[in-house]
Amino acid sequence: MAQPPPGLRADARRNYERLLSEARSTFAEHGANASLEDVARRAGLGIGTLYRHFPNRHALLSAVFEDAVSDLLARSRELLTAPRPCAALVTWLREIITHAGEYRGLAQALMSASQDADSALARCSNPMREAGAALLARAQQAGTLRTDVAIGDLLQLTNAIALAAEETPDDPELADRLLTLTLRGLKAVPR
Repeated sequence: MAQPPPGLRADARRNYERLLSEARSTFAEHGANASLEDVARRAGLGIGTLYRHFPNRHALLSAVFEDAVSDLLARSRELLTAPRPCAALVTWLREIITHAGEYRGLAQALMSASQDADSALARCSNPMREAGAALLARAQQAGTLRTDVAIGDLLQLTNAIALAAEETPDDPELADRLLTLTLRGLKAVPR
């Protein structure tokens, strides 16, 4: 769980935790573009208090998404020893899509943050990129994926798939079909 910065007074720590709890609920209910004023109001606090803890939307999203990132990083470490490297990578990418789907708009925010190293969401995306690079390298070394595939491109495609699935809620199989189609195009061709 996202932890408040060290050194906060007890009341400031409670405010941080209330804001984070309400942000999770609000983003799950209304999407990642929900009103920050709404988050503060639901927490019983002013918008100034929210901005003191989270200077912008990406900082708040990063804190909300931190638990999912921790889970995904732990899962990537488990999958590094899976007997089928390509299947391990696919499993991990599916789990990313599932987590991104928990908050409407998160996939789009992650896509925009991937181009902005100064974004608070980069705190989430950089470790994810490293974890994914290790899984991708294993699949490439096993000869199952093309060597010209870069993890940044693969994560962007994964977020794009999550976004497409979000925009088409009446087709629950869309994400899986798109991921399968994408990965077929990335398979190594025997020489």
